[in-house]
Amino acid sequence: MFRILIYIALGVLTSFYVFPFSFTFIPQTLNTKILVGMLGGAMMVYNTIKKEKITLTSGILGAIAFSFLFSLICFIAADTNSTNDYAYATYTLSLTIWFFGAYGLCSLYRSIHREVNFRILTFYVASVCAGQCIIALAIDNIPSFQVFVDSFVAIDKDFFDEIDRLYGIGAALDPAGVRFSVALIMIAAVLNHDLKTRANTSYILFLLISFFIITVVGNIISRTTILGLACASTYFLFSSGVFKTKISQEAVKLAALFFVFLILAATISTYLYQTNEAFHNYMRFAFEGFFNWVEQGEWRTDSTDKLNRTMWIWPEDFKTWMIGSGLFDGFFYGTDIGYCRFILYCGLIGFSVFATFFVYLPLYFARGTPKLTFMFLLLMALSFMIWVKVATDIFQFYALFFCLDRFLDNKGFYQNRAYENRVLRPRYV
Repeated sequence: MFRILIYIALGVLTSFYVFPFSFTFIPQTLNTKILVGMLGGAMMVYNTIKKEKITLTSGILGAIAFSFLFSLICFIAADTNSTNDYAYATYTLSLTIWFFGAYGLCSLYRSIHREVNFRILTFYVASVCAGQCIIALAIDNIPSFQVFVDSFVAIDKDFFDEIDRLYGIGAALDPAGVRFSVALIMIAAVLNHDLKTRANTSYILFLLISFFIITVVGNIISRTTILGLACASTYFLFSSGVFKTKISQEAVKLAALFFVFLILAATISTYLYQTNEAFHNYMRFAFEGFFNWVEQGEWRTDSTDKLNRTMWIWPEDFKTWMIGSGLFDGFFYGTDIGYCRFILYCGLIGFSVFATFFVYLPLYFARGTPKLTFMFLLLMALSFMIWVKVATDIFQFYALFFCLDRFLDNKGFYQNRAYENRVLRPRYV
């Protein structure tokens, strides 16, 4: 029982990191991302003093270099244009906080599980994302629970009442959809490649249940989740092993369980769609594109129509194209599109550095873990797809990857000891 409580506590801290929010009873600038980062920073200082040295991988040093260059360009953009908008001029600080938070989380995982590998991390991320989906449904359907959550989570209640969208504890709108998408891709990677998971029916069932909860409810919270579903489905299709000449028993079991859950999820969703008005409205919103395709013959949604009509806004002079206008915050240009907002803020120069950063990260990890190359390529593709809708990034997950003891282990992924010892197993001592 005590161990279960520890797992729950670690899950809560993971949620604080993955879905940061501000409390109502402390300054809102001190959100849970910063609090977890402070915890990780303190743990790093303690370990450094205890062992009298610290070792970092070349990968995180490369990430810091990219973030510093991007921050410098953003600062120059703001200074050149005489603005006080330093939204991304402090990106190095944001990256450092994410990394400290990841270090703290992985240190706590390690204290319970002895080591931290990709499987363990995926289980925590999947649990948190599925839990946020359940919490969002509870908030929307249980008034007393909504009052309780709103009492300690700082949120713009009037805004969410106006747009009539589900929200969890820090999980809302497109940023939540981006995190759900990464979770779906990670689940697909573990189910496809982790031999220990494929041999354990309980592990498979847990991950499949989480997968379908995130797929259905995650799309209700944010339709950006559909990107993760598309990527994860592609992953399952090409990496599960069911199309190989010699099909393994584990691949057959996984495929069978996946299709059973797919049919079960479709049956339950169809029944609730027909019998429950609230769920009917949920599904109409979550899969609006699919319904429009079936009923009208074209795949479209109101949000994508709005993006296409009014939000593709580009610079109007050479200087802004190159160095930007130094304006990002405050919805100044009236667009959510990440490509537009980044270029308008720091120009093609700054955006090129930022985009290269999210090519560097997945290629860095793929170089040492060939079995997961497809996953990292999908994460790279996701980084560029989400900028069509929102200006955000997924570095927080790469920060966690940097802090893993290893991606590969004897009972799970195939080993690559040379790379593991050289790069992916940094000892923070």
